[in-house]
This record gives sequence, structure tokens and C-alpha cells, in this order.
Amino acid sequence: MAGLFITFEGGEGAGKSTQIKRLAAHLAEEGMDVLVTREPGGSPGAEAVRHVILSGAAEAYGPAMEAVLFAAARNDHVEQLIRPAIAAGKTVLCDRFIDSSRVYQGVTGGLDPSLISALERVAIDGMMPDLTIILDLPAEKGLARALHRRGEEAADRFEKETLVVHQARREAFLAIAAAEPGRCRVVNADRPMEEVSAEIIEIVGKPIKDQSKTPEKTEKKLAKPA
Repeated sequence: MAGLFITFEGGEGAGKSTQIKRLAAHLAEEGMDVLVTREPGGSPGAEAVRHVILSGAAEAYGPAMEAVLFAAARNDHVEQLIRPAIAAGKTVLCDRFIDSSRVYQGVTGGLDPSLISALERVAIDGMMPDLTIILDLPAEKGLARALHRRGEEAADRFEKETLVVHQARREAFLAIAAAEPGRCRVVNADRPMEEVSAEIIEIVGKPIKDQSKTPEKTEKKLAKPA
């Protein structure tokens, strides 16, 4: 039986990495084969691009160049890691995916939605997430968490932007969730870690049960579009 593809989205400091680790541990205890990955990165080729993006080296060339780099990294990630893992029956948990590009390069980067859609279509080639967890947190609280997390290290390419930009990103993630309720679930991340984890585990339980009943749904996704 093919596996499940679950992505985590949200602004800076929303707790994606922490919650992915907790969910992975829970699913492993339940006997599931879990793969944890991230974007940008995840595969060797994509990790090389990650350094270029987060260092800010591509920033001077504008959001369109960054979007192309993200798409290239994502395609390598999908074909080298995600698609084979799903085909092998693994549950893949990914820290950021297509929605981050829609928000960061599309909404706050000012790129035309048609360009974002075209890059997305080529990059993922049908590999849409079965479920996307959007961790929602006020932007100012997320930035405070990110500052505490990195300590003396400098802010990366995206963390350093203004509060207004981060607030716009929060609103954009919520708009995606409202537009795609079948795929996206919003989780209030402004709560104790344990409460957030419990809700995520409950949410994830349903697609896991559904997949065991109708495995052909995900298996169809593994066949690339003609």
C-alpha cells in the first residue's frame, strides 16, 4: 500500500519542526514507517540550493529567481526522496512545501499567481500532499520564538523581514486553508506544545484510517500526469 504525504506550514517560529518530531515519534510507536524531511532541502541536490536561498545570495536577483530556485530544489526533493518513499509505503512528514512558495514568493514576493502555479505544477508533477497542517500563531509571537531559537546567530533570508510582511504571510496561509479545506487544517499554535501535539495526532488519525480503506487514492497520485 502506498504511503501518506503530510506537510506542515506556517510562519517563522510556529513550531513546525517540534511538532513534526513529536508526530513522527507517535506514528513510529504505532508501527508506521515514517520519513521526516524539509524544504528547501531534503535531497542532496535540494540541500545545495537551500544554502544559496537561505544565505540571501539569490535575494539581489529578485523573488522570481528565488521562486525558480525553490522549484528546482522541490523537483529534486520530490523525485529523489518523496515519491519513492510514498511508493514504498512510508508516511512522509515535510517541513514546508508548495504553500510556502505560494505565500513567500507569491503573496509577499509579489509574483504573478500564474507563474507560481506553473512552477508548482512542474516541480511536484502531481505529488500533492494528502494533508497539510497549518500552524497558526500571531506574527510577533512567532518572531520572538525564532529569535530565542537562533540565539546569537543572524536571522536568515526570511526571518529578517518586517513584522508587516510576517503578518501578511500569516493571513496568506489562512487564506489557503480557507480555499482548500479538504487538504488543509489550521491548528492554533499559541498553546502549550502538548495541546498542539494532541490535536495534530487527532487530525492525522483520520487520513491514516481512510488510506487503509482506500489505498488506491494515493496510488493514483504516484502515477505521473500524462
